[in-house]
Amino acid sequence: MNTHRIFVGKDTHKFSSAHMTVFPDGSKERLHGHNFQVSVAFHLRRVDFNSLLDFGKIKDILVAQCLDWDQRLILARRNPHFEILSSDAQGTEFEFRLCGLRYVVPLNEVLLLEVDNIIVETLSTSFGKILIRRLKPLMKADVVAGVEVTVTESAGQGASFYWQWADPLED
Repeated sequence: MNTHRIFVGKDTHKFSSAHMTVFPDGSKERLHGHNFQVSVAFHLRRVDFNSLLDFGKIKDILVAQCLDWDQRLILARRNPHFEILSSDAQGTEFEFRLCGLRYVVPLNEVLLLEVDNIIVETLSTSFGKILIRRLKPLMKADVVAGVEVTVTESAGQGASFYWQWADPLED
C-alpha cells in the first residue's frame, strides 16, 4: 500500500516558554527557557481530490496552539517534587514549591500540564493531543492514518508524539 506524509512546520510555528526538568534524585535544572519549534505531519492513506487537507487551516490552528503556550512557565502537575502552595484571593499569583524551592509567579503566566516532568517527550505528547483535537474536524478517518507532532527545543534535539486514527486521545 502506498502512503504519503505531508507536514507543516514553519519558523512562525513556535512558542517561547520556561521550564525546569526534574531528575529522579529530586534535583532539577535551573529555571530557563527555550524557543520551541513545532511541526505536524499527517500520514495519509490516499491522496486524491476529495482527500485534500487545507494547509491554511492547519497553519491557523497550529499558530493558535503555539500562542496559547507562548511566554509561559510550564509546570508538571504530576511531578512528585511539585506542590501547589496557594493562589491569592484575586487569582493573580501562583505559589508553588519544586524540589524544595518556593516560587511565586503571576498566575496568568503559568501553564500546568498533567504530566510528571517537563521534557520534550511530554511536551510533544501534551501539545500533540490538544492540537490533534483541534485538527480532527479537518480530517477524515479514511484519509488520515495518523498524525505526528514534533517539538524541538534546539536545532537537532526534540521529540515526536505519534497518534494513529484508531487510538483514543486520553490525557
